[in-house]
Amino acid sequence: MLKSIHHIAIICSDYERSKDFYCRILGLEIIKEVYREERKSYKLDLALNGQYCIELFSFPDAPKRPSYPEAQGLRHLAFGVKDLPSEIKRLENLGIVCEAIRVDEHTGKRFSFFSDPDALPLELYELSPPTNS
Repeated sequence: MLKSIHHIAIICSDYERSKDFYCRILGLEIIKEVYREERKSYKLDLALNGQYCIELFSFPDAPKRPSYPEAQGLRHLAFGVKDLPSEIKRLENLGIVCEAIRVDEHTGKRFSFFSDPDALPLELYELSPPTNS
């Protein structure tokens, strides 16, 4: 029986740019970084709050994503946040463009999309509804 999602693998076009994005911009922690000479490829293991979650790969001449965002396969990767407007503001202050906040019609939860350096769709999903003070 499945117990959890172990990790998500992402292939990037510019390893250093994506490493900076996922580590500095999104705040993921490096667990292990390996250069695999036989493949001319980096593999970077990343964690979020101590939980291993993303493998970032570089491969020479990897094909581009066929379309945005409805290509077959992984549609997007969503990150849970407590305060959606604050996280959007933090990302925008770092030069990341975020879409307008939307509301999930079925859950009432708010979310917004942005992209990684290779235009992989990423989502911020508010874990709890805003409180009315």
